[in-house]
Amino acid sequence: VQQISGMLMKLFQRARLEKPGQVDPRAAEFTLSLLVSIYDRSGTGYIKTRSAAAALIALSGDTLLAKYRAFFQFYAVHDGKVAVISRSALRSLLTDLNQIPAIVGESCALSCVEIATHSCFHGVLNSAIIEEEFLSWLRSEPAVLLWLPTCYRLSATERVSHQARCR
Repeated sequence: VQQISGMLMKLFQRARLEKPGQVDPRAAEFTLSLLVSIYDRSGTGYIKTRSAAAALIALSGDTLLAKYRAFFQFYAVHDGKVAVISRSALRSLLTDLNQIPAIVGESCALSCVEIATHSCFHGVLNSAIIEEEFLSWLRSEPAVLLWLPTCYRLSATERVSHQARCR
């Protein structure tokens, strides 16, 4: 938690320099509090860095495709010349991401993670998949992650402006 706190301080300090007046001075504190609520409910003082990174990516304002590529980069391993994501890595990613809606009581059971993992690897003969297969599966909007594109679309609509007058 202490290491993540330091990283968040640096991250938001840089963001404040890039966007003066747009970043709350307590953003690092609030974000750390959220991450602790999500990933350290028992108060151990320990959060996996990869889990925290997954949450930050999921909650970022980036595009869905950029988020999906970042997930792949954080959870993939190199198998010779190409990066791949294994079933266990995908299960770990989905479990980490499933903790985010769980904080507001909207998570699904562990079986949802298993069903999603099985659906991703359906028809795959190898023990791991490449990035394009992973991205293709995510674009199909698996139920376990349906909250992610939904939140993205909601935030995107907030930036839409129509130049129409109403009576």
